[in-house]
Amino acid sequence: MMRPSKRVFVTICLAVALAGCDYLPFGYTPVKEIAANPASFDGREVKLKGRVADVVRLPVLGQGYTLEEDGAQLFVVTRGELPAVKSEVALKGMVRSTVIIGGNALGTRVEETTRLR
Repeated sequence: MMRPSKRVFVTICLAVALAGCDYLPFGYTPVKEIAANPASFDGREVKLKGRVADVVRLPVLGQGYTLEEDGAQLFVVTRGELPAVKSEVALKGMVRSTVIIGGNALGTRVEETTRLR
């Protein structure tokens, strides 16, 4: 039988280990939060999930897809395989804006670093 102090220590260690796990069903940033205030997310790594609304292949700029969640959309740039339209996707990526003027971000996108599903 574990002593209470040892049980607390084990519980804290387990919680810290699970908090860093990307595959758990929590810890996602809502797409609408980034879309509503992109300047505050610029340069930050986020976890997102949603449905693929559109896929884009541009010869010069690369490829990407539009991620939609609760009516809000973000463009995701990827070097990986493009997901199918209407598929559910989860990812980690960096929020980037082309320019921020007076707190307003223009050209906001997410650069996918890891596809979680």
